[in-house]
Amino acid sequence: MEGSEDLDSSLLTQPWASVCFGESTFIAKACFRETGYVLLISDLSSVWYERADTDVVGKRSKELNKRLTAHVSSFLNRLSNLMCPLLEGRESDANSFSCQQTPSKLTIHVKSELSGLPFYWDFHCAAAAISHHLVRPLIRMSLTLQYQLQELASLLVQKDAEIEDYRESGAALSRGRLRTEPFQEKPFLQKSLPQLCGAGDGQAFTGTLQHLYTAVARQEVRAAQKRRHSAWPSCGVVQSLQLLSAVPPSPSCSSRGSSSPSGSRLTHGSGEGGAE
Repeated sequence: MEGSEDLDSSLLTQPWASVCFGESTFIAKACFRETGYVLLISDLSSVWYERADTDVVGKRSKELNKRLTAHVSSFLNRLSNLMCPLLEGRESDANSFSCQQTPSKLTIHVKSELSGLPFYWDFHCAAAAISHHLVRPLIRMSLTLQYQLQELASLLVQKDAEIEDYRESGAALSRGRLRTEPFQEKPFLQKSLPQLCGAGDGQAFTGTLQHLYTAVARQEVRAAQKRRHSAWPSCGVVQSLQLLSAVPPSPSCSSRGSSSPSGSRLTHGSGEGGAE
């Protein structure tokens, strides 16, 4: 069985994704396993977290789905199949998500179906610290991007010097539209800053940045493992770039798989489903 520490490490390496619950926009990440799940949600002001093992899942499923009797693995598999497509930007009209928010708690209400019967679920997320999954990875991402920017700016200056040397040697462009002005770093940064500041909350955490987040998070997990076993220091920014080039893009949600577990049993009862 996968320990709680391993489950947290798996969650750390999942990239954040922008999601909507009702009319509210969040960034979220999740990890589902046979032993349970962990879910982390933020509105960039607060962060909420829930860990649920098989005992919690079994008890809650009985409370919310009195007409359903199934193995806990069936409910975990269904929750994975509901959340993972949502985190990957693939929403379904057949499923409904809504939320209730307080300063210390966030509840996500889910309405769906399981084997033709209504299926209800509530994620009960309590307030959590933000440094491990947001602040520290974002600082490492900023350092990595700054290093990349400095390297690219230096390369452009060298290219400009090479082009100028060609011109002084009498070389000429065969197509005038290919002519470029010498690169100037300060005006370039001033021009791009308003565009970056105008990005919507959570909407910019996609694509390449998700890839970069996964790379630096995996590095942090490996560095923590090294510290536990041999007290080695953590890796530097250059190794973040090496990991970035080597790590393939990760899915937004780490799941158990989409196949339904065998041995599940569904029965009709007299009770109704969970909260409407």
